[in-house]
Amino acid sequence: MTILPIIEDSASELTAIFKDLHAHPEIGFTEHRTAGVVADKLREYGVDEIHTGIAGTGVVGIVKGSREGQRRIGLRADMDALPIHELTNLPYASRTAGVMHACGHDSHTTMLLGAAKYLAETRNFDGTVVVIFQPAEEGGGGGREMCADGLMERFGIQEVYGMHNWPGIPLGQFAIRPGAFFASTDQFEITVEGKGGHAAKPHETVDSTLVASHVVLALQSIASRNADPTEQIVVSVTSFETSSKAFNVIAQRVHMKGTVRTMSPELRKLGQERLTAIAETTARAYGAEAKVNYMKGYPVMINHGAETEFAAEVAREVSGDCAEAPLIMGGEDFAYMLEERPGAYILVGNGDTASVHHPEYDFSDEAIPAGCSWWAGVVERRMPAA
Repeated sequence: MTILPIIEDSASELTAIFKDLHAHPEIGFTEHRTAGVVADKLREYGVDEIHTGIAGTGVVGIVKGSREGQRRIGLRADMDALPIHELTNLPYASRTAGVMHACGHDSHTTMLLGAAKYLAETRNFDGTVVVIFQPAEEGGGGGREMCADGLMERFGIQEVYGMHNWPGIPLGQFAIRPGAFFASTDQFEITVEGKGGHAAKPHETVDSTLVASHVVLALQSIASRNADPTEQIVVSVTSFETSSKAFNVIAQRVHMKGTVRTMSPELRKLGQERLTAIAETTARAYGAEAKVNYMKGYPVMINHGAETEFAAEVAREVSGDCAEAPLIMGGEDFAYMLEERPGAYILVGNGDTASVHHPEYDFSDEAIPAGCSWWAGVVERRMPAA
């Protein structure tokens, strides 16, 4: 593995930063302490400009190269944690009950800080780097909010690159794919209204539980019979709650929740249309009524072709290899930034650990130098010093 020497020398300092951030997790748009740590470190590292309060708690740093060329590249890390109670028993485990860095955003922040330190010390590039520390990736749409706050225009960003640690990929290795990479993540609520009554007299009721059960089954036909079988769509009903808690009462109402995940805008549109039609018409067939509330979430995250190949080249220089990543049906709000500017998103291996969003997930700090070196390599390769 080719790790930049200055970054290697900073490994112990960066590990300490990571452990501090891990012990003090903050939910999206409340990352005040984290943002403060980031801003303080950027000042300590001699970053040229530091901008805070973007989209609430976002931080942006500007590092100018040895020559202030025309090109401007954005590097983005997310900062927020999850509402999960940590079960790792690590000495630096979360000190906040019910909140945990279960997705490694603390490591992303640390790795970008390490890259910012290196770039500010060496300035071995011709252009400007915009280091972006984003709030609220976990469902809050912090990437969308930073873009809405003028991130790209205000800082003149021309390309943007992101990275995520990934369990299951060998430690410090990389994986990427061009085109659609992470899925769109829409949510829905369906309320089925029937006619409640006594369980001994079902003929006098319109059994909302029965109707809703048929809706759940019928929704699976979207993937099996409506979508092209070579494409990806996942429809999941994740919550099913009746208005009755008694053994002998047929419920008047059932409320369901779930998600629809796809890998293309066209299939996303089909999913919404079919879900609404199936829920409404199935309920009507049984004499009930279904009301659908469909909520658009993150769009499909689509890597740009040339930038993806470039990102892979840098990864191969750092680790010797860059694998083809699988399609991932989870969502990622870096999608909003890639809608605004060309760029790419890469995975860095975390080894054989618990999966992200698991209470026993543990980021391996041994991957920090590889991530720092990749981000620094993107800058030096894309904007070489004259």
